[in-house]
Amino acid sequence: MIIKKRLATGALGLLAVLACGLISPPAAMAGEPAPDSPKVELVLDVSGSMRARDVDGDSRMAAAKQAFNEVLDATPEEVRLGIRTLGANYPGKDRVAGCRDSEQLYPVGQVDRTEAKAAVATLRPTGWTPIGLALRGASKDLSSGDGTRRIVLITDGEDSCGQPDPCDVARELAAQGTHLVVDTLGLTLDRKVREQLSCIAEATGGTYTAIQHRDQLSSRIKQLVRRSADTPVQTPTPVQGAAECAKAPYLGSGLYSDRESFGEHRWYRMRVAPGQELRAATSVAVDRAVDPDYGILLRAMTPGGRELVRGSEAGSGRTDVISSGLRYPVADVDDDEDKTARTVCLELSQSFSAPASVKRAPGLPVELAVDVVGNDDPPADVAAFGLGRGWMLLGVLTVGGLLAGLLWGWLARWRVTVWRSN
Repeated sequence: MIIKKRLATGALGLLAVLACGLISPPAAMAGEPAPDSPKVELVLDVSGSMRARDVDGDSRMAAAKQAFNEVLDATPEEVRLGIRTLGANYPGKDRVAGCRDSEQLYPVGQVDRTEAKAAVATLRPTGWTPIGLALRGASKDLSSGDGTRRIVLITDGEDSCGQPDPCDVARELAAQGTHLVVDTLGLTLDRKVREQLSCIAEATGGTYTAIQHRDQLSSRIKQLVRRSADTPVQTPTPVQGAAECAKAPYLGSGLYSDRESFGEHRWYRMRVAPGQELRAATSVAVDRAVDPDYGILLRAMTPGGRELVRGSEAGSGRTDVISSGLRYPVADVDDDEDKTARTVCLELSQSFSAPASVKRAPGLPVELAVDVVGNDDPPADVAAFGLGRGWMLLGVLTVGGLLAGLLWGWLARWRVTVWRSN
């Protein structure tokens, strides 16, 4: 009897151990980063020019180190942060070796502030400025997960290697359709540096900021890191529009990305049933130098080529993005009529042009948001009651004018009578 009780007790203990083993892994995993956590990688230029002492009387490198320490203290818990350097290791004059000098100083993940600060403290201005190489490396560092991804590039000079060209790399990152944003901070007011950093930022939908003071550098990096945590991500579905409606892909409600060359027309198709309304909006990003006058046109067409409705926008001068949209309701039908969904063709065209020296491939980044909703929502304006059209409006105006005239005449006569009496 005692043996049986011991066996039973042992069996219960074994089950408890197994239960703990099954339950504990999820508890341990709770501390791991979620796959959709926002990710940021700070890419710091550690080339020899960072020795210059023109940031509030201190060196550019010292200002960057202080800013990094402050940013590490202020990084939100949900943000996974990493640090990559360029030009930090090779001090020689061999161009090939110097242009390979980029490494990840601190891996992207939940920040251990003490460890990260210790890594930053070891940096000394050293070598070349391979910005293009560093951007490609940072993109790989941020490749996993579904959350927002942001690269913050801090540099005081333009790329000193030439290959790969930083602007071309930025366009490659944008063409991948992963919503990777590159923000650039320039520690100098040099024109060439400004143009290159602006090109990198504009190609990916990021921002360029010229930095002159230590506090400004720290504040701007903190702002960009917080922005990555506050910005929800919605990754568009890549799609390739056709050159004509008959060959265009059918789209469902959602967000799509495409590329459109200068002067090209892209076609897409939607199915809209009676009693529904098609809503479409598109944006074309300008990721390279273009001529000053441009426009965008989005049209809803029948398969036979008849225009149903259009939306257009035009501009002149410098821009980062231009957008337009349209709405097309399909009237409802009686119960005995055909309610089959009909095909509506969407044609997207733009009139961008560029100097001959500007690269044509890949095409300009395009985002297309489409949705089909019910069109039976009651209108919210006065016309819903019939007062804005037809004979009813004329009758209201006539009666109102007659009553106003009679009232005005009576008041005028009364005033004359009172005046004569007095």
